[in-house]
Amino acid sequence: MEIRNIEKELAWQLRHEVMWPEKDADYVKLPDDDKGRHYGLFAENQLISVVSLFIDGSDGQFRKFATRVSEQNKGYGSILLNHLLVEAQQAGIKRIFCNARREKSRFYEKFGLAATEEMFTKDGKEYIIMERVFA
Repeated sequence: MEIRNIEKELAWQLRHEVMWPEKDADYVKLPDDDKGRHYGLFAENQLISVVSLFIDGSDGQFRKFATRVSEQNKGYGSILLNHLLVEAQQAGIKRIFCNARREKSRFYEKFGLAATEEMFTKDGKEYIIMERVFA
């Protein structure tokens, strides 16, 4: 297993397959993808999980966290998210946050993220903003 920085185009492929397969491929692209750090977890040279980190001063946001459906619930996403959190701290980020699908919020709590009061709905899916402040 290996985690490495990847090009945004590679992240787009897995994002589309996992997150919004019913939408056009462009739907998973972010306007600021050129500014992000994109990470991929590979097992046996197959891309299993992706996440993108966007840094703005001392704040960081991770977005478009996706794990291949056939590989979910095997710990790959947890390994990748732990890696991202270490990278964020090393980059000097004091607060990290994400827009979590409401049904996935318990997953993020395991990594020290707490729900905020901010929520929204996008394409019929409910999201809650979750954050963690590094000491």
